[in-house]
Amino acid sequence: MLDLLPDILRCPLDDLLAEARRVRDARRRAGLVTYSPKVFVPLTTLCRDVCGYCTFARPPRRGERAYMTEEEVLAVARAGAAAGCTEALFTLGDKPERRYRVARDELAALGCASTVEYLERCARLVLDETGLLPHLNPGVMTREELELLRPVSASMGLMLETVAGRLGRRGGPHWASPDKVPARRLETIRLAGELRIPFTSGILVGIGETREERLESLLALRRLAEEHGHLGEVIVQNFRAKPGTRMAGDRDAPLEEHLWSIAAARLLLPPQVHVQAPPNLAYDDFPTLLDAGIDDWGGVSPVTIDHVNPEAPWPELERLRQGTEARCLTLVPRLPLYPEHVAELEVWVDPAVQPAVHRAADAQGFAREDRWAPGEPGTVPFLVRRDAVPLTLTGRELGEDELVRLLEARGRERQRVFASADRLRRELCGDEVTYVVTRNVQYTNVCYFRCGFCAFSKGKLAENLRGPAYLVPLEEIVRRAAEAWDRGATEICLQGGIHPAFTGDTYAEIVEAIRGAVPGLHVHAFSALEIWQGAATLGVPLDAYLARLRGLGLGSLPGTAAEILDDGVRAVICPDKVTTSQWLDVHGTAHAVGLRSNVTMMFGHVDGPRSWARHLLRAREQQLRSGGFTELVPLPFVPMEAPIYLQGRARRGPTFGEALLVHAVARLALHPVITNVQASWVKLGPDGVRQALAAGVNDLGGTLMNESISRAAGSEWGQELAPAEMEALIRSAGRVPRQRTTLYGEPPPEQVRRSFTAEPLAEPRNPPVRDAGLSVPPRLLRPAMLAGFAEAQ
Repeated sequence: MLDLLPDILRCPLDDLLAEARRVRDARRRAGLVTYSPKVFVPLTTLCRDVCGYCTFARPPRRGERAYMTEEEVLAVARAGAAAGCTEALFTLGDKPERRYRVARDELAALGCASTVEYLERCARLVLDETGLLPHLNPGVMTREELELLRPVSASMGLMLETVAGRLGRRGGPHWASPDKVPARRLETIRLAGELRIPFTSGILVGIGETREERLESLLALRRLAEEHGHLGEVIVQNFRAKPGTRMAGDRDAPLEEHLWSIAAARLLLPPQVHVQAPPNLAYDDFPTLLDAGIDDWGGVSPVTIDHVNPEAPWPELERLRQGTEARCLTLVPRLPLYPEHVAELEVWVDPAVQPAVHRAADAQGFAREDRWAPGEPGTVPFLVRRDAVPLTLTGRELGEDELVRLLEARGRERQRVFASADRLRRELCGDEVTYVVTRNVQYTNVCYFRCGFCAFSKGKLAENLRGPAYLVPLEEIVRRAAEAWDRGATEICLQGGIHPAFTGDTYAEIVEAIRGAVPGLHVHAFSALEIWQGAATLGVPLDAYLARLRGLGLGSLPGTAAEILDDGVRAVICPDKVTTSQWLDVHGTAHAVGLRSNVTMMFGHVDGPRSWARHLLRAREQQLRSGGFTELVPLPFVPMEAPIYLQGRARRGPTFGEALLVHAVARLALHPVITNVQASWVKLGPDGVRQALAAGVNDLGGTLMNESISRAAGSEWGQELAPAEMEALIRSAGRVPRQRTTLYGEPPPEQVRRSFTAEPLAEPRNPPVRDAGLSVPPRLLRPAMLAGFAEAQ
């Protein structure tokens, strides 16, 4: 690395900038430039240091408080949360109580011994009351102070500024500023690394240091980053002379010098360290900073001014976006910590802060770009563009890395993915959008499995979830089936919790009873978990059990219990459920005995683009082996009442962009072996469905009549979308509706007619489970544990 320094010093500026851009663009997630939506909380402007360029710090004024009150802090934070910010940047002077009596007295009245102690209280308040993630900049800190602040912050920061100690001599910019001694600042940064605190640092350009000293400062930060991995970003900030300071007459750092320093930072720092330059200090020239290799703009606030540089307002977000896109880059909001640290949250963030990070993050570890959540009413955050140019895809099968790239697409690239999927849908399916008139029956909400995403089931772990425990008796299931037939249904979909008293005979009796009472109704029933458990309780092979069910009248299997076909994810969300291989085995066996099925994909919790890609590839591989899947059904995770979300261990469902991308990329990944991609109107809502229909979707699933699982998780959309409403929704998207059967055939004309003239449903009967008098066996079967996948509980 030392050999590189002479080259950097001698290199012509244009060549240096070009090399810095090349290095930036060779990094993972190339093409993205981030910013942090933040509010600025100036907790105190008192400081014991007297830096020659600073207008933020000022001495006490008669009649003014030394510190913001807790109410003032909360008011700023709440305004930021309402405006969509994710970061609360606490900036304050360094240890003012060591210089000013007014600070000591006010801290004593607050019951605090130090500024850092009061900062800890205010940061905790903001975190608890608003969910904003505190980023703390209190200056030089001891190990004990860092340990105090870690449980109330997502990240911290301290500008190194320079390693040039000579700038602290009399007359220099750091004269009479004991906290600007470089060794003290480097020690704080080192301690933060030892404590695994995501950290920000940076250098100041143009305060009297030489280029060689700038490079030495960057090398000092590089060493710390390589040793500890905690530096998320290095800010390269240009000096601006400010009236009223000792350096008011000094020359601003020239733009060329700033660009040189940014490029040097990009070339010297490790690839995982992001390089930031504040756009407001470059004024109208801010897009030029991108030419030097930055990939982050820093914090930008829609609410508060830059209290450190009040003369330089932040550019409007749309202007920042336009300037970024003019360089063929995409602007992306981030959290105060970067995706590299979000990916290892348990390592880098205190358990008390992790739930707030999960709530604020998207699947890539950036900030959520919208407030949309599956199942919630409201308008969609953006529309699919009908004029986007499709991507040029080779026609060969897409591999895992290629799918990940598509699933991570943003901005214009994302619109091109939608256009590619929609073009393929049009070629394969035309403009028809199919749906089936079906009735859902969830026959019990009692379940002895412990899926973290499920707000529907009742068991020892779920007493606090919605509604009492029930078990629908067989005669009521049959009554609902007959009622569904009379209302024009061609399908009944049966699923439920795994009651500990259920055996394989239970499921067989249900199928036989329905088929005997309503022989024309297609029975689409039982997840892979129910099938596995049913066969295991009887001690028979899967193929024999599935053949028995088919003989009794089972028509097909729903693809539920697939969740995400990646055992790393399943170990978190459903550790005792069927494993990936067990799920695939059930469906492969079903196909072998003549049953069709579909594939679901429940996404947006602890998973991400790579696990989504693996899910799609495993579905494609299984289809190539057994050929029985009729469609893929992406199911966005509905978080509101899900235990894993309420416990702070999962994200808030997918963003709207992620939801559409999964549908679109599924169309591209599964071509030509699975030709139908379905959207869930219960999860996406009508507006979301319209956009999904422009992103590769050709099927809207069932009218449902009854739906309990999504509603238990918090979805606000209704239980039934009657055929007339379904067809109106499809037509509103400019498409042609067609009623279908489960296996995509034509339903009987009489059933179609009935479906449009159906009477209201009778009130369904869900008796308490205790009325059934079922006895629980001494040993409960858990497939994942028998497979050695999860530990026995």
